[in-house]
Amino acid sequence: MDFHTWLAFFSACVFIAISPGSGAVLSMSHGLAYGVRQTSATIGGLQLGLLLVLLIAGGGVGAVLIASDLAFTLVKVLGACYLIYLGWSQWRSVGNGIDVGYLQAKPISWQQRTLAGFLTNATNPKGIIFMVAVLPQFLAPQRPLWLQLLIMSVTCLGVDTVVMHGYAASASALRRWMRSPEAVRWQNRIFGGVLMLVGVGLFFVQRHA
Repeated sequence: MDFHTWLAFFSACVFIAISPGSGAVLSMSHGLAYGVRQTSATIGGLQLGLLLVLLIAGGGVGAVLIASDLAFTLVKVLGACYLIYLGWSQWRSVGNGIDVGYLQAKPISWQQRTLAGFLTNATNPKGIIFMVAVLPQFLAPQRPLWLQLLIMSVTCLGVDTVVMHGYAASASALRRWMRSPEAVRWQNRIFGGVLMLVGVGLFFVQRHA
């Protein structure tokens, strides 16, 4: 891959990562609830889901989701329902203030945080459509496909990891002002509501987007 091609792809990755979406909302939500360190598991799950999307798009399977009404609708509905479920669960979560001044939500294991991140990205058809549209523009047919996909994957995952940690750190910085149970409840309702709205928005995504 030529350097100027990689640089253009890098710029596209930065744009994709900083664009607000379900991954950013989840990173901020967990950053505010658990802190940056524990949110790393969530972000790791997001990257696993993103890697799956990259492999699907790079392998051409993503085109099936665009061409097949049934396959696309199935992935779209699963992703939308999962985000709505995450949002509703957080909306109903009971806040607890703790004497050390940190915000504490109902604890969940790192495996659960990782799975939440993975499913959030892996079941997002908008991400698959975007990657199917973007990746071919940077692939050179005369060069090994696997090497180009490896470089793109490392670049995309690296950029997204940094940006998602930035989102989590920004949210975590607000924890000092979220000590009371009432503030925690409002935090849960705000982020839970946004996740549900993002989930509902997936129902309106069309194959030609």
